[in-house]
Amino acid sequence: MKIAIQQSDYIPWKGYFDIIRGADEFVIYDDVQYTRRDWRNRNCIKSPNGLLWLTIPVKVKGRYLQQINETEVVSGRWAEKHWKTISLNYSGAKYFEEYEPLFREAYREAAEMKMLAGVNLHFLKLVSKILGINTRLTRSEDYNPAGRGSERILSICLKARANVHLTGPSALNYIDKPAFRKAGVKISIADYSDYPEYPQPWPPFSHNVSIIDLIFCTGKDALKFMKRF
Repeated sequence: MKIAIQQSDYIPWKGYFDIIRGADEFVIYDDVQYTRRDWRNRNCIKSPNGLLWLTIPVKVKGRYLQQINETEVVSGRWAEKHWKTISLNYSGAKYFEEYEPLFREAYREAAEMKMLAGVNLHFLKLVSKILGINTRLTRSEDYNPAGRGSERILSICLKARANVHLTGPSALNYIDKPAFRKAGVKISIADYSDYPEYPQPWPPFSHNVSIIDLIFCTGKDALKFMKRF
C-alpha cells in the first residue's frame, strides 16, 4: 500500500501529478500552517516575456497561524482574470481548443468558492480526470494525525495501513527516516530529473510551470512526458 502526503498547490506542475499517479492513496495535507509566497495559492505559466505568475489573493492580515484549510479567498474576481491570462497566452497552443471548455467552466465554478483548499482540490480533480489518474484522494484531517512534523506524516501512514510513503526530494530535509524504518514504512523518494521536453511556446524550455502548459501543448500525449514513480 503506497501513500503520498502533500500540501495542496494551485494547479501544480507535472511532478506533483506524477506523485499522485504513483500512489494508491494521495492525502491532501492541509491541516498545517499556510505559508505565504509559496505554491499554495500561486503557480507559473509561459508567456512571450518569460514565466508569468498567477496568484490567488487570500486573506492573511492578522491570520499568521491559520492553516491551509482555513485560508479564505479574497473574492472571486481572480478567476476571470486568471482565465483571461491563460487564454491570451495559450490560445495558439495545439490542444487549447480541445480543453478550453473544461477549464473555462472550472474557472467559472472556482469563482464561487470561498476557501483556497476547495479551489485547489477542484483543479486537482479536473486535471486528474483529464490525465486518467484514478488515485484515491483523501484529506489529512480525516486521519486526525498525532504528533508534530514528521511524526504526523508517519501517523497518517500507519492509520492508512501504508507500508510505503512516496514523497518528493525535499522531504529528506525533515523526514525522520529511523522512525519510519522502525515502524515498517519504507520511504520512496521521487526522482524529478531527466524529464523529457515537449513542444512548448517561447523558449527557453521550463519544466517548472503549471501542468496546464503540458496539457495545452501535448493533449492526450501528456503522460508520455511524465514519469511513473
